[in-house]
Amino acid sequence: MNNQSNDGLQAVSQLTMLEDCTVTRQILDRVGDKWSMLIIVNLGAQSLRFKELQRRSSGISQRMLTQTLRHLERDGLVWRKATPTVPLTVEYGLTPLGESLLGPLTLLVEWVNGNRGEIAKARISYDSGRDETEVVTEVETEAPPAAEAIGAE
Repeated sequence: MNNQSNDGLQAVSQLTMLEDCTVTRQILDRVGDKWSMLIIVNLGAQSLRFKELQRRSSGISQRMLTQTLRHLERDGLVWRKATPTVPLTVEYGLTPLGESLLGPLTLLVEWVNGNRGEIAKARISYDSGRDETEVVTEVETEAPPAAEAIGAE
């Protein structure tokens, strides 16, 4: 192949990577927002009617719940079943794809619970307005155990 062909392939490859990153970011934005995570966790054990889901998702407005459910349904994470009764009964549940997200979400929650003390300390330190040089000096003077084990100075 000539150089022009190689340049063209590299450009296409880079464009594909950027598009993949955009799609990945969109998906992470969706599943990582507080309402989506809460809804997915609340639907993890069983399907729920709209009002029950709203009650369990403390603090969410009807509009935000509707919007979030639509997004999750569009992404294939949630199913919706409307029963033609008076009044209309609508039930939501997790699709197999949504159920596959419960494991990683559980790990994330466990990580947060295991590290919230350190995160709280970091926030207090940051919010207290400590000088950056003060923090850097402290970090430099404390050799981490891994560095000591390999003989780093």
